[in-house]
Amino acid sequence: MVRTIMIQGTMSSVGKSLLTTGLCRVFKQDGYSVAPFKSQNMSRFSYKTGGGLEMSRAQAVQAEAAGTQAEALMNPVLLKPVTDMGAEVIVNGISRGHKRAAEYFKYKKTLIPEIMRSFEELSARHDIIVIEGAGSPAEINLKQHDIVNMGLAELTGSPVLLVGDIDCGGVFAQIVGTLVLLNENERNRIKGTVVNKFRGDIEIFRPGIAMLEEKSGKPVVGVLPYLNVSIGEEDSLIRGNEKNRENTCADTFEFRQSQYDILAAAIRENLNMPFIYDVLEGNV
Repeated sequence: MVRTIMIQGTMSSVGKSLLTTGLCRVFKQDGYSVAPFKSQNMSRFSYKTGGGLEMSRAQAVQAEAAGTQAEALMNPVLLKPVTDMGAEVIVNGISRGHKRAAEYFKYKKTLIPEIMRSFEELSARHDIIVIEGAGSPAEINLKQHDIVNMGLAELTGSPVLLVGDIDCGGVFAQIVGTLVLLNENERNRIKGTVVNKFRGDIEIFRPGIAMLEEKSGKPVVGVLPYLNVSIGEEDSLIRGNEKNRENTCADTFEFRQSQYDILAAAIRENLNMPFIYDVLEGNV
């Protein structure tokens, strides 16, 4: 039976994709058949599979880190922004044309059967599925129509790790505020938190870890440092000097493999992997 774990974030760009990529690599190194999954992704960056199907580049990167072939099943819904108010909708690798935001908002829940078929097909072939959420699960005005965060966690029965970004400040408010805005069932799905993009002396932050655990009621699974790894950005939110990053990195298979290994080593060093395996096994 497949085991799942879902990575959600307090907001966009907190490092969900990077953590998902790293966990895919760790599980692969530990001998498991692993696949990434993101039900809906909004990104300008896409990848064409060998069969000519289009998917998010992020899930293609995660598949490579997991040592498996990238498939459109791993990203059944890709939204490619065309304007601030609309996007091209790609379902299971094939374009369904352009939809304005309001039109897609009404349409997206009809895609749940296709999302679940993709998930179930992957589940039949892999030991572990690492699921990535999008944005924040605490957008309370949108939660009723959610198909990518807690809505998907419920559909797939997945436990969740919640990631916050300390580099931009306010990580305590990010994590505790997110939990406050979730309902009891959603909070119960979150098994622990991860503080990402930490700079400085971890000893100075240790009292903060204890405070965060007390305020959130959730264990801090680890504190990941700000990592200087060259792994392609995926989000529609690319800032300033990062936008040409993909053109400056050595794009060879060997180089990418070395970056995945660096990321996996950082996760093993800074996250409580026995706890994460307990989460996978349903023991937490």
